[in-house]
Amino acid sequence: MCTVVILHRPGHPWPLLLAANRDERLDRAWDPPAAHWPGHPGVVGGRDRSGGGSWMAMGARVVAAALNRPGSLGPAPGKRSRGVLPLIAASAPSAAAAVRHLVALDAGEWRPFNLVVADRDRAVFLRGLGHGHPEALGLPAGVHMVTAHDPDDPASPRIRRHLPHFRAAPAPDPATGDWAAWEALLADDSTGPDGIADALRVPPVEGFGTVSASLAALGADGSRSWRFCPGPAGTAPFRPVALPG
Repeated sequence: MCTVVILHRPGHPWPLLLAANRDERLDRAWDPPAAHWPGHPGVVGGRDRSGGGSWMAMGARVVAAALNRPGSLGPAPGKRSRGVLPLIAASAPSAAAAVRHLVALDAGEWRPFNLVVADRDRAVFLRGLGHGHPEALGLPAGVHMVTAHDPDDPASPRIRRHLPHFRAAPAPDPATGDWAAWEALLADDSTGPDGIADALRVPPVEGFGTVSASLAALGADGSRSWRFCPGPAGTAPFRPVALPG
């Protein structure tokens, strides 16, 4: 179960901020964010070597991140890799265009998924339930958290425990590179009443845990920023990702 946090604030110089922890099998090979896909020019993302897609990708205007839904971890025979979904979204000229394309797809081609798609104008959550078409829900201004559950769902122990911390924390300032508050929150591996289920940074358990972290921003003037940590937050530094253009 991964975690994506977004701050959507229309009219601000940095209208979209995103933080993510990727939780995965520790033995599942991957490559750090780069332009890995000639078929998706201008799109940068971390590449999953097993499925060939990405858990998070950024294009010229759109950023997107995919997550599993409960009980759907890993691939399944006859299903496409969910890693193609962020590539489709990030290749679009806008979040609105990406969503129009995605909701027309057959959700039955993939195992159940959550997908966050955003640009400087809007942020959208998409839910694929393994049948019919993906469902889209616009996210209002503010701070939101997505896990394997729906956005801000208190039924998720992780959301219930950590979303208030992000909402209370000082907002990052991409212009100065100050992401300190969100970096510290992503690095929190403490547990609460629900044990490992409410840890934001998942320690290694039975070959599974948090393997990387990201901090990304989209500016009103078209600026983009992505800082990537090639391990659990707090165990390695965040470094800038090279973005085309």
